[in-house]
Amino acid sequence: MARRPLPRILTSGSAQIARSREIARTAADGATDVLHPLITVTRGLRKLAAMARSKWTSTPKERRGPTLFFVAVCVLAVAVVPYGLLIALITVMAAAAWAGRVRAPVRTGPAEAEVARLKALYEALVPYFSAPEDPAPLFTHGGEWSKVFSNYAFDEGGRLTRLRVTYPAYFTDSEADSRARIEHLLHTKSGRGREYRFSWDEEGNQLDMSVLPALSTSIAAQRFVTGPGETVLGFTDADSVQRTLPVTCGETTQQEPPVVWRTGPRSTEPHLLVVGEPGSGTTTLLRSIALQALQHGDVLIVEGGGTGEYACLTGRPGVLAVECDLAGAVAGLEWAAQETERRLIVANRARQAGKPAPDDTKRPLWILLDRPSVLGHLAAADGHMDPQELLQAPLRHGRAVHVTVVVAEQFDSTDALTENVRTHTRARVALGSADFERVGTVLGTVPHTTPATDVPPGRGYARLGTGPVLRLQVPATPDPFDDATSEAHRQAVLDLLPPRPDEPTQAPDAEAGAGPASFPAPAAATVPAEG
Repeated sequence: MARRPLPRILTSGSAQIARSREIARTAADGATDVLHPLITVTRGLRKLAAMARSKWTSTPKERRGPTLFFVAVCVLAVAVVPYGLLIALITVMAAAAWAGRVRAPVRTGPAEAEVARLKALYEALVPYFSAPEDPAPLFTHGGEWSKVFSNYAFDEGGRLTRLRVTYPAYFTDSEADSRARIEHLLHTKSGRGREYRFSWDEEGNQLDMSVLPALSTSIAAQRFVTGPGETVLGFTDADSVQRTLPVTCGETTQQEPPVVWRTGPRSTEPHLLVVGEPGSGTTTLLRSIALQALQHGDVLIVEGGGTGEYACLTGRPGVLAVECDLAGAVAGLEWAAQETERRLIVANRARQAGKPAPDDTKRPLWILLDRPSVLGHLAAADGHMDPQELLQAPLRHGRAVHVTVVVAEQFDSTDALTENVRTHTRARVALGSADFERVGTVLGTVPHTTPATDVPPGRGYARLGTGPVLRLQVPATPDPFDDATSEAHRQAVLDLLPPRPDEPTQAPDAEAGAGPASFPAPAAATVPAEG
């Protein structure tokens, strides 16, 4: 049976139909563009009428009469005013145009990729936050993640930056190991390479996770606005402290939150212990402390490593000595012990006589020890006493007479620290990318953040006494004699150094040059027979 051909209108007219449709679509688009203001105003009038009808419906019946009377009075007043009706018409059209405009859609929930991340995180937490005997578990496989996740936020890459997790009350949030497992899981699933802070609310059974911004490494050594007895160890997060300091970064001045360590008779943490890995910035921190201490006091430096990191301080006013060998270290620490005892006796006699303590007992004396374990090893090889034993008097009684001890050591040599150093150094700093177990051993507790794998020099954590653990970034204070030091940082350190007596003075600091120019002999520090 032969096929019958299609009608001519279905074969030859298809192109004409398509062309007609394109013409009609173009005409409709053009008409929409021309009539867009009228469409907008009409849409607005419809919305305004709906709002008025809703307002009238919600008005109680006993108040409808006064409302109509008030509206009629307003209309009459507008009609009486010259050009009142025209102004009213323009106002209504403007309000309708504003109400009828097309608003950009506002996203009120997470996107598909973000929902997928939240679902994956929810499923990963099910084994940790569920129990077989729970009749109404919050976490179940295939459950609703929106019941337990809130206050979430994502960055431009779709990774979590903030999240609140509601967990069941039977979870053992009082155990450090249980919390550590949850923190490690959230850190892994939310993205590595960033630092996260975890805040546990045991009473409300909620866990807040937030991403911490990187601490600034552009702050160099400079004169900080501090009072007597205050030393800036570094800078931390803005929400961790209640104080800011003006600092200069390049050509700009900005406010930064500092970690301020207070020393003196009223300090509860009069001595400091700094522990870090090689190249983590422990020497940089001691150099920064020395430059700040020279503004108001004297400094005695004992360098066990013998690398010459403090050669720039040799012979400076206020620097008593920079000792690098065992004999010089022992002599210097013996003098420091005798000077502490002398100050105690003189201050005690002054109090008994009803007089103020002499000025020489009020001038701060700083004893900085870098790598004392090396000197202890050399002393043990020669059969001598560990130089750290000479710190007993400054550590125990130095606070009352303005004597401060700062000890810096590496993680692998902390077992060489004496019991006096461990007991009396209540202010602690841990620098470098060490694991949290070693950091917790130094600070007494682990930080509430995730460990960072790659950190710049001077980056770590600080804890003053029993206070919270704070993130810390030490200001850049390199050795100005090091060839690898940038010119800007070298000049910043040199500007803080008091000029030597044989150097031309270039606007020296009035207080930095008030100390003795050289280290006195230990015999000169013996306590006199009479006050």
